[in-house]
Amino acid sequence: MAYRFRRLDETAIFTIAEWRYEPPYDIYDLGPIDDEDLAYFLDPELAFHSIVDEAGALVAYCSFGLDGQVPGGDYSIEALDIGLGVRPNLTGRGQGPTFVQTVLDFAQTQYAPAAFRVTIAEFNQRALHVWQKVGFRPVQRFETSFDGRPFIVLMREA
Repeated sequence: MAYRFRRLDETAIFTIAEWRYEPPYDIYDLGPIDDEDLAYFLDPELAFHSIVDEAGALVAYCSFGLDGQVPGGDYSIEALDIGLGVRPNLTGRGQGPTFVQTVLDFAQTQYAPAAFRVTIAEFNQRALHVWQKVGFRPVQRFETSFDGRPFIVLMREA
């Protein structure tokens, strides 16, 4: 299946805000969107993109840059940070590596980084497995400065 990337727009943001994940993944639920949230997701510096399938349906969204960093982590090594959210009914179905590789291919074309980096909540073993399956390796574990939740930073050369 071919996926297309588009800059995230208001319609996609409000659609993503309606997505509901099963516990414990419900920490990724966005909930109601206000003007401040809209400004965040539309900020060109954060490079949010929607990912749509061949039929034009929103299947995921991603970010490139600062949004992928979590307070408390050490991001001193130069790399392109990636954030990724997949539509809830598509998670846990073995498609993760395809989504990740699609995002990496797009990022390589758009940004040509020397390395990629992703930061994942430690409880999210499903996501950790997916990213490791496409060649990412853990380089750091830390507890976030805002709630003490443990995170793992993974990296891969581009």
